[in-house]
Amino acid sequence: MGDTTPLSELTTMRVGGPAHTLIRPTDAAALVDQTLDVWATPEEWLVLGGGSNLVMGDEGFDGTVIHVATRGIEQLPGSTVGTVRLSVQAGEPWDALVAYTVEHGLSGIEALSGIPGSTGAAPVQNIGAYGQEIGASLVSIDFLDYLSGTLDRVSAAELALGYRTSALKQGRRGVVVAVELELARSADGLGAPVSYPQLASALGVALGDRVPLTQLRASVIALRASKGMVLDPADPDSVSCGSFFTNPVVGENFARTLPAEAPRWPNAPEPVPAVVPLGEEPAAPPAQTDFRVKLSAAWLIERAGIHRGFSLPGSRAAISSKHTLAIVNTGGATASDVAELARFVQTRVFSEFGVRMMAEPVLVGVSL
Repeated sequence: MGDTTPLSELTTMRVGGPAHTLIRPTDAAALVDQTLDVWATPEEWLVLGGGSNLVMGDEGFDGTVIHVATRGIEQLPGSTVGTVRLSVQAGEPWDALVAYTVEHGLSGIEALSGIPGSTGAAPVQNIGAYGQEIGASLVSIDFLDYLSGTLDRVSAAELALGYRTSALKQGRRGVVVAVELELARSADGLGAPVSYPQLASALGVALGDRVPLTQLRASVIALRASKGMVLDPADPDSVSCGSFFTNPVVGENFARTLPAEAPRWPNAPEPVPAVVPLGEEPAAPPAQTDFRVKLSAAWLIERAGIHRGFSLPGSRAAISSKHTLAIVNTGGATASDVAELARFVQTRVFSEFGVRMMAEPVLVGVSL
């Protein structure tokens, strides 16, 4: 008999049918042992953390869902005067970890305040916000590898971290058991230099200024709340999985075909230093290649005619009333409702601009 718990109760989008089997290990040893037991069977399996980056299909999951519920934050030996290393269990809520670091005067992830989900999921998605990414502080993960069945220490360099992606998201199967971070010890209580214009504006400071960790955390949470990006039972716009679409990254030549007012952030390759002996003429610079440009997904969606609060007739899924990047469950929406609206957005943006919008959350039993 299948487990009767609907997965909608374990995800922030609040959609999804039941799992055939649901297990909930609460310590690292149980997580490893129970996962290996599942892998010893032919049954399909799925790892679930905080459920904040997942859209589960209406039919549920015909296999075992491993709901990671481990907790714990430990300061590791070997921390230096200027830095502290933390080992964090995969099931520790991410924002609880950020609150811990701010309380203990540790800098490096304070701009990632308010992000829902579990710590173990953070490197999978390479979460980032307001000028910080977990990749900048990540040392390694303890990873139970599906192919070998062994618990390995995998360095951050081996994870191929990219914009909202990693080797784990791209197909390296297994379970994150713990995460190791290295953070700066803030003797003066100030965070890292503010590097994101919107955050600097909210704080009333210039880019590059430093403010108290507690002040920066509060400002980030307020900004996220203004966009419905903080879980809040009183805010219907928070019943979502956050940003549903990533900012597209395209070639420079293609970006030039878009309207001049379209926001864009060129990612030009760094020039290679050249040493020229005295008396010799420098060689001609190499021909410029087509480098990559990041576009604003929100701008593309809005200019494609999809406004805040938009929904399809009869659907209970809608674009957030606070910003166009999120799809929200207004009450009783199905995964099919969410997928239908997402496909509509993709179609409109592609028709208008020729840009393919990519979904940010993991889709299980749902196709776009």
